[in-house]
Amino acid sequence: MSIDRNAPIFVISVAAELAEMHPQTLRQYDRLGLVSPSRQAGRQRRYSQQDVDSLREVQRLSQEGVSLEGIKRILELEHQVAALQARVKELGAELEDAKRRELLETSRIFAAGLAGDVVSLARGQRPRPRTQAVMVWRPQQ
Repeated sequence: MSIDRNAPIFVISVAAELAEMHPQTLRQYDRLGLVSPSRQAGRQRRYSQQDVDSLREVQRLSQEGVSLEGIKRILELEHQVAALQARVKELGAELEDAKRRELLETSRIFAAGLAGDVVSLARGQRPRPRTQAVMVWRPQQ
């Protein structure tokens, strides 16, 4: 059984222990908008595994000398990149579906007539039995 990384399950004391920080630091980061946990009834903070990972990233960047304002901007950009990557994936799937539909719509059907000539048939039209052979043409991709 796998736990959803975005499920808000940790209270502040557990999240602080997992991130190896003081709970007051987590409150400060929440006030600054660096890592904003979900809120339960009664305004109690609940952290997800993703939040804990973000807290560790904040700590790492802070130890490397990046200011809290710089860390906030880095996290915003990382979230933006992730959202854009997800959107690109969605658009790619939509494009593939559109290509598939277009291919089906632009397929033309040809048949051989009685005299050996080539006859174009409308989509959904069937050739007359024993008088025409059917060939399907699909444009090159």
